Amino acid sequence: QVQLVESGGGLVQAGGSLRLSCVASRDIFSYAMGWYRQAPGKPREFLALITSGGSTNYADSVRGRFTISRDNGKNTVYLQMNSLKPEDTAVYYCRAGVAYWGQGTQVTVSS
Repeated sequence: QVQLVESGGGLVQAGGSLRLSCVASRDIFSYAMGWYRQAPGKPREFLALITSGGSTNYADSVRGRFTISRDNGKNTVYLQMNSLKPEDTAVYYCRAGVAYWGQGTQVTVSS
């Protein structure tokens, strides 16, 4: 069992930056870790993935603006978000493997 807690969300103006953190309750070195988001009335959307070996993959909508990273020593995965747009407004979720989700953190981007 892995508990995940996201933080770092908030209100930011368009063009601004935020860094989200996801802290796990135990070691995550063997897990692929991902970030997703869900806007009101829309399905949950994949954003970024980092494998246990450090390889990364991004959705087209965020490639070049968002960066996923991990610190296994701190059981933490990050999502650096730059050049934010109003359409990035959503609840952002962390995922460990395929089974474990965090509770989400709200990101609101004002125009």
